[in-house]
Amino acid sequence: MADKTILVVGTYDTKNDELDYMVQRIRAMGGGALSMDISVLGDPATPADYSKHDVAAAAASTIQAVIDSGDENTAMQIMAAGASALARDLFAQGKFDGVVILGGTMGTDAALDICQALPLGVPKYVVSTVSFSPLIEPQRLSADIQMILWAGGLYGLNSVCKSSLSQAAGAVLGAARAVEPPKDQRPMIGMTSLGSSCLRYMKRLKPELESRGFEVAIFHATGMGGMAYERIARDGGFACVMDFALPELGNLLAGSVVNAGADRMLNAGMAGIPQIVAPGCLDLIDFAGWQSIPAQYQDRPFHAHNRLIKSSGLNGAERRETAREMAKRLKTSSAPAHVILPLHGIEEWDRQGQEAHDPAAFAEFCDEMRAQMTDPIQLTELDCHINDQAFADAVLDIFDGWVADGTVKTTQI
Repeated sequence: MADKTILVVGTYDTKNDELDYMVQRIRAMGGGALSMDISVLGDPATPADYSKHDVAAAAASTIQAVIDSGDENTAMQIMAAGASALARDLFAQGKFDGVVILGGTMGTDAALDICQALPLGVPKYVVSTVSFSPLIEPQRLSADIQMILWAGGLYGLNSVCKSSLSQAAGAVLGAARAVEPPKDQRPMIGMTSLGSSCLRYMKRLKPELESRGFEVAIFHATGMGGMAYERIARDGGFACVMDFALPELGNLLAGSVVNAGADRMLNAGMAGIPQIVAPGCLDLIDFAGWQSIPAQYQDRPFHAHNRLIKSSGLNGAERRETAREMAKRLKTSSAPAHVILPLHGIEEWDRQGQEAHDPAAFAEFCDEMRAQMTDPIQLTELDCHINDQAFADAVLDIFDGWVADGTVKTTQI
């Protein structure tokens, strides 16, 4: 009897042999497999466990309606919606433990939606001809998605593509056997930060919060980390958030690719999660290491962190814009939002003598913060740097007050 079951998804009318190969590999390793057909026009060689008709029905449609929808893009979006809904329901019923999805651009488009529909901790593998491609918008990647390039497999089985397919089959089954899904034993604090060479408060705050009975998850605010943080916040997964690293918001406004999507700083508020916020690193715009610095940023304070990421300073006007946008987003919150403004700096490289030190631009930012952080937002100004002990102490004072008055729940719902 199989210990774990994998849902195998794809367009069985054109990729039957490849999908069936993965099913057979999973079964050969002692796993169970269920098949889902998301094709539209053709049929698999043998009936799938969940047919294209089941998928269309899950999208409140029919295959004929999908065919009549007008074009292949619209048709596949309907099937993606149905497959996502069906997969979510099947997982909730305990029918499978992990998913592997196969596709070219069409199948990958659907695969990204399916993976987004499944909870964090469900193994999600996508075998795609466009894995790691710039065609894939980062915002469409689920927090724990895994991808492998489907090399040499556009049409038909061969020894090259079998290497990718067999790896994916083994990886998803192994992950389903090994994974420890997130547990709800303690209320969770979601915190954003960067590496400790830049922001250090997490080292002080994490043990203190854990001693109070909370679990702490710290997200690296370099785009993908922020997306994972926002996804969990959207689903109400945090008792409180401590959003202290905001470069993804500044990057979004400046058009940098190192951002976490248009919903950054919105989901916690919409989910009714109380927020303690500080503008850590909101003085910098980040660029991918392989990018050339645009001309308008070349005369700014500059920090090359490593070969993957580098940063230029924002000027006073740009910092004012970030303060306005930060306030605009926080004011949509249905739960309390308390902003802490450390007056001696908001990241390690803005200290006197460091590369990003720009006191005039920072003064403009502080002025705009005072003007914008008005009711219902609470604003506390601190005579310290964000990396000082006084900042961590102030955070804990606010947090302890919220625990005492019931704003932060100490038990899971």
